[in-house]
Amino acid sequence: MTFEELMDYAIEQDCSDVHITVGTNLAVRRYGTLHILDERPSAEESLAMIYTILSNDEIQRVEAGEDIDLGLMIDNEVRIRANVYHQRNNLACSIRILMAQIPEFDALGIPEVVKDMATAKNGIILVTGPTGSGKTTTMSAIVDYINKNEAKHVITIEDPIEYIYPHDKAMIHQRELNRDTDSYAHALRSALREDPDVVFVGEMRDFDTIAAAITAAETGHLVLSTLHTCGAAQTINRIIDGSPADKQAIIRQQFATNIRGVISQQLLPIKDGTGRILATEVMIGTTAIKNLILEEKIQMIPGIMQSSRPLGMHTLNDDLIRLYKDGFLSYQTIADATYDLQDLDKALGNNKPLY
Repeated sequence: MTFEELMDYAIEQDCSDVHITVGTNLAVRRYGTLHILDERPSAEESLAMIYTILSNDEIQRVEAGEDIDLGLMIDNEVRIRANVYHQRNNLACSIRILMAQIPEFDALGIPEVVKDMATAKNGIILVTGPTGSGKTTTMSAIVDYINKNEAKHVITIEDPIEYIYPHDKAMIHQRELNRDTDSYAHALRSALREDPDVVFVGEMRDFDTIAAAITAAETGHLVLSTLHTCGAAQTINRIIDGSPADKQAIIRQQFATNIRGVISQQLLPIKDGTGRILATEVMIGTTAIKNLILEEKIQMIPGIMQSSRPLGMHTLNDDLIRLYKDGFLSYQTIADATYDLQDLDKALGNNKPLY
C-alpha cells in the first residue's frame, strides 16, 4: 500500500486519524475508535510513506533526532496535520485529516450565540475540550465567519498552520511556529504592532502566552484561542492556577474583565454507528459570571449558566440530555461524557434507564 492509497482509504472511510509506524501494522481512527489494519508494510515501505510528506530539510532534521510538526495539502484538496516522532529507535507518524473545506457553523452544530461572540470588538473567546474534540474545526469556523462577515485584519499564530483562509471581507495573515516566529508569546507581542483587529492563538500553552493574550485583549483586540480543558469552570481554574502565585490576582482581574465566552466541546459517537455529533457547553462573560470569577466562586458558575439559558448559555449536561432525548446518544455515552453524573441523573429523572 502506498501513502496515497492509505490516505484514499482513510478519507473514504471517514477516518479522523492515520498512524504509520515503522515495523508494525498501519492503524486508523474512525468515529473515535482506533482500528489496527491488516496491512503491515515493510520497514522500507513505512519509512517511504513517512518521508513522502517531508521536505529534504525536514528529513534531515528527523534523521538528526528531531520530532516534526507540519501541516500540508495532499492531492490539492485535503489538508492534513502530522507529527513525525521517534519510538523504539524507529520512526512513527500520526496524521490528523482535516476537512477539505472549512464547514459552516450550522453544519457543525455550533450554537448561534457564538456568532455574536465572534463579532465582538475585543475580549477573549476560548474553545476548549480534550484532544480530538474538534476544537480546531470549531475555531476555524469562527475565523471563517469573521472572514466572510467582518472587514477586519486577522492574524493567526498556529503550530502548524492547518486551514488556509483566502481573503474575503477580512484580510488574514497566518504565521506558523518555528517557521515565521519562534513562540506564541513573541508572535502575540509582535502582533500588537501589526494593526490587527483579531488575533487567533493556536493554544494557551504557558503563562507567557496567557499574559500576552490578555494584554492583547486589554488593548482593544479580539483574541481567540484553545485550551485542553473540559468545561468552563475548569478552564477558568487552569488559566488562573497555571499562573505564578504572585501573578494570580492580577490574571484573575484581567481575565474576568476580558472574557467574552468559553465554548467547551466533545465529539461523541452516535448510537447507530453512523458518525459523531458535537456536544457543547457555552459560558458567556456576563456581569454575573465576571463577578463570580473575581470573587473566586468558580463552583457557582454552572448554576448561573443554567439560569441564563435565555442568554444562550448552557451546561454540558444540558446538551447531553438534549442529544439523548433526541435519540442521538446512548445513556452510556452521556454518562461517560459528563463531569457531573449525579446532576445528569437528577435532571433525567424518570427518563434515566434502569441500568
